[in-house]
Amino acid sequence: MNKLDARGLSCPEPVIMIQKAMSGQEASYEMLVDNSTAKENVTRYAEHQGYSVEVQTQGGDYLLVMKK
Repeated sequence: MNKLDARGLSCPEPVIMIQKAMSGQEASYEMLVDNSTAKENVTRYAEHQGYSVEVQTQGGDYLLVMKK
């Protein structure tokens, strides 16, 4: 599983990070983000790529678990 930390980054940087990571075609990814805009945009992108997305809250952060 590829784990990414996009806390502190504003859009579109988290989406660009997951886009580059997904070029490796792995079955699952985890990404930490710290704002709802990044959560929504990364979720939308991952779902468009055929991944299911589970969102978990960790303190003030969001953990996005994406699986094919």
